[in-house]
Amino acid sequence: MTIELLSAADEVVVTEQLQRRPRGVVGVAYRCPSGHPGVVATLPRLPDGTPFPTTFYLTCPRAVSACSTLEASGVMTDLTDRLGTDPVLAAHYAQAHRAYLSARAEIAAGTTGEVTEVAAVSAGGMPNRVKCLHALLGHALAAGPGVNPIGDLTLQLIRERWPFPCTDA
Repeated sequence: MTIELLSAADEVVVTEQLQRRPRGVVGVAYRCPSGHPGVVATLPRLPDGTPFPTTFYLTCPRAVSACSTLEASGVMTDLTDRLGTDPVLAAHYAQAHRAYLSARAEIAAGTTGEVTEVAAVSAGGMPNRVKCLHALLGHALAAGPGVNPIGDLTLQLIRERWPFPCTDA
């Protein structure tokens, strides 16, 4: 996984996307085809000392909106139920949890060091349930296809319903 340094121009875009200044960002973990930041990688401990488990923070407004709409439709319950009946999906999701923790540890090693308060906590409900599609999609986009199966399914559902990722400049 490649994390690009956050440029001044990227920070302006992310600030606009979030409607606030980003906190604890180490870089851009995913860009949409038009080059906009879509996922930022964040420190496991924010500058004010707060532990922050969401390593891959989804910033793309289209993706955020689509995830919110999917969450409101009840898809998280359906996906959690699938984890209970599909042992292959559950095993891949547990593997995604470990990959997330590994990526966070790599970031932490070069910055804040281990943050014990979130050491075993990944994101999005991993490894046992589906809690936040935003976090799971952020991880899937940052890590690439095949790493987070629920994030990949979220992306598939989004692409079936909405224009994503953006292609405008």
